[in-house]
Amino acid sequence: MSSSGSSIPSISQEEIKHLEFIQAIVSRLGNGSFLIKGWTMTVAGVFFGVAVNSPNWKIAAAGIIPIVGFWLLDSYFLRQERLFRKLYDDVRKPSVTVELFSMNVQSYHADVPWGKVIRSHTMVNFYGTLAMIDIFFIVGGIV
Repeated sequence: MSSSGSSIPSISQEEIKHLEFIQAIVSRLGNGSFLIKGWTMTVAGVFFGVAVNSPNWKIAAAGIIPIVGFWLLDSYFLRQERLFRKLYDDVRKPSVTVELFSMNVQSYHADVPWGKVIRSHTMVNFYGTLAMIDIFFIVGGIV
């Protein structure tokens, strides 16, 4: 109890530091995801530029490989971010016991399945759009 008599439980300095560590990881994962999207746009742009200048379906088809690869890599980062957010949520709750300074997210894996992350709105809107554009170039190169 705090000195003002409210029923809000206090949080220790160690728990605050633990939350700061988790938040730092979430921030790094978010930054990594942003960089992956930047690289995806760069690589896809190169393939799209080449496909426009020389309509060859093989070049356009090769462009789908980095899009899918970056989609999976970015999904990994998003999944890790969601796992650490679940850990953060449990650390902040006084009713849940989490070992101090634990970064183990293993117990949350069932809560954040791969398929759900890969098919999330964020992933499908970004990578699905790029994949559809690439498919357009593939079809245009065949026809």
